[in-house]
Amino acid sequence: MLARLRQVARELNLPFGERKMTFNSRLAQEVGKWAEDQGRGDAFHHAVFLAYFLRGENIALQQVLHRICSSVGLDPAAAQAVLDQRSYREAVDQDWIRSREMGISAVPTFVLDGQRLVGAQSYAALEEMVLSAGVIKR
Repeated sequence: MLARLRQVARELNLPFGERKMTFNSRLAQEVGKWAEDQGRGDAFHHAVFLAYFLRGENIALQQVLHRICSSVGLDPAAAQAVLDQRSYREAVDQDWIRSREMGISAVPTFVLDGQRLVGAQSYAALEEMVLSAGVIKR
């Protein structure tokens, strides 16, 4: 799986490091939901992607999440409160329930108008999916 991801990253000129470990992303998902509510979701998710896939950082560690929050303009103390209270646990649980109901078992999975693409995809494949769903190219 990692070999395929590296290949696709090279083909698409995306940053991808030599990650040796897989880390639990649950707390990062919960902070990510909070970041979305703060209007910083895209920045947070991008920073987590780079931390995990490029630098191989353990995104299960709270100090790593604090640093990522700081880097995208989020208050690490507020993020700690989210972690302490687990205030976004239910929201992430609902995301997982929905993904199981939709039969999603791999990431990324792109779903549009009943169509599904699983795994890292080329721009051409994503464009074909969008166009076949009736979106007009501008």
